[in-house]
Amino acid sequence: MAYLVLARKYRPQTFDDVVSQGHVVQTLMNAVTARRVAHAILFSGPRGTGKTTIARILAKCMNCESGPTATPCNQCRSCKEITAGNAADVHEIDGASNNGVDQIRELRDNIKYLPAHSSYKIYIIDEVHMLSIQAFNALLKTLEEPPDHVMFFFATTEPKKIPITILSRCQRHDLRRIDFNAVRDHLKKLCELERVEIDDDGLNLVTGEAGGSMRDALSLLDHVITCSDNNITGENVVDILGLIDRKRIFDVSAAILAGSTAEVLVKVNEINEMGYDIKDFYKDLITHFRNLLIVKIGQNIKTLVDLPENEIKAMKQQVQDVSEMHVGRMLGALFKEEPSVKLSNFPMMALETILIRMLQVKPILPIDTLIEKIDTLRETMIANPGTSAGAPLFQPGSVSAPEQPPRSNPHVHYNPPDARKNDPSAVSEKSVSISTSAPETASGEQNPEIPAPDPQPVVYTTENPEQLWRAILDAIPQTSNALKAILEKCEIGDLTDTRLDIKVTGTKFEKDRIEKKKSVISEVCRTLLHKDMQIGVITDNTKQFRNRKNKNESDKLKNEALEHPLVDKTISLFKGKIVNVKLLSP
Repeated sequence: MAYLVLARKYRPQTFDDVVSQGHVVQTLMNAVTARRVAHAILFSGPRGTGKTTIARILAKCMNCESGPTATPCNQCRSCKEITAGNAADVHEIDGASNNGVDQIRELRDNIKYLPAHSSYKIYIIDEVHMLSIQAFNALLKTLEEPPDHVMFFFATTEPKKIPITILSRCQRHDLRRIDFNAVRDHLKKLCELERVEIDDDGLNLVTGEAGGSMRDALSLLDHVITCSDNNITGENVVDILGLIDRKRIFDVSAAILAGSTAEVLVKVNEINEMGYDIKDFYKDLITHFRNLLIVKIGQNIKTLVDLPENEIKAMKQQVQDVSEMHVGRMLGALFKEEPSVKLSNFPMMALETILIRMLQVKPILPIDTLIEKIDTLRETMIANPGTSAGAPLFQPGSVSAPEQPPRSNPHVHYNPPDARKNDPSAVSEKSVSISTSAPETASGEQNPEIPAPDPQPVVYTTENPEQLWRAILDAIPQTSNALKAILEKCEIGDLTDTRLDIKVTGTKFEKDRIEKKKSVISEVCRTLLHKDMQIGVITDNTKQFRNRKNKNESDKLKNEALEHPLVDKTISLFKGKIVNVKLLSP
């Protein structure tokens, strides 16, 4: 007997054997048990996920001697014939090679005959989207109202190419791409049955190359087993299948994230010298950075990254000290330049150019972090005005004046030119620093007996919202000028004895900044009102709506002016052109 490949040898024969399609399998089992199986069913999904296999199993369920049953016996005549592929009452048709209207007419003429020995005559049409429009039209009436003994099972990888008139007459089941762990576990189980030893690296490489297709995975495993000894390692799989070692992908990405241009070029050159396809490598690199970004975000990693746990752990370590924004920028740059490598006659040179240009852009800080650092620097400069980081050109309280002879007043300090000629902070060569500590008399001398008048405190209440809002803006500390600038564009909302609402008419970023700085506003309110106030931040789109409405009205008036007959006549008369349209204020 000829050798039987793994994909055929271990093809599922019951619904329990199907891998990772439980949502479809359970629905069909319930339908068979309840005798509610549709006469036309469409199975759609990626290649190698079990569409035709499930259609065969369902045919067994309907034609089994003990059926219809959700668990076919695989021992009766009908089950054996379907398994062998030579059943008289189950016809498998390749839609790609039998796509003409003549074949469909022949099928339509044959369905009127009763099945030979089974309950139903079943037609399984694979790649049904390949049928011509004329063939689909010939199938319409028969598909909608077939004889009681006829059932149609369709399989396709591209359901969008099927006419809606056909789709509306079918019950559709969408199969999913099989996840990484399910494929790897199934391959490991088959290797044990075949008594083949393969390490985890080898299984991971075969599974990853299959891309969620079980048939592809079994074909690749078959190839690896044939071309190697009984003990298969990851290195064997890389050599046999011509894959790029995952470790090299990690090495290149680590050099990119570290900003080492020289190391990146060396690693890429090694990959090129080993004969790997540069375009395939670039595709793998983009996928790797996409996975790095998902890992850095840190949510739903197992769902979004279809890789083994050890690789996910290695990715977490690789992006541990890298910002999410930087990883995203690297991914964006790689993805944007993908056509340059794909379409280039010199893909290696194109790849090197992209990497060099990408690494010349230094990492940037998120805007929130940048503003926080600016606020921190401002606080430091105000608290320590004499430090080198924030030393002003002249100290507060000093003024420049023409040189005058020193006086006996102890509060006036004379700085001779010789003492300041090497002082870079001096404003002019001739200046005096004047400081006062008490009111002066009419003669210019200070009178310590007359105290400075105390300013009368202003009492603020919640009964005057506008006055309170103006006072809050004036009382915002200098260390929060960015917050004050945002609040200047806001309005005061509802105001009670215990709560103050702020209406934000700007962007979401401005609202988030106010949310982060609510403690500052609360402290200002406590100072002005002498009590604690709860601060609320609400979004007010009234201004945006009004501005949008005004713009729409302006555009309407402009269009009406452009379409006016006098405008057309004027342009034709003077052979001119319209440069701009301005609306005159009423």
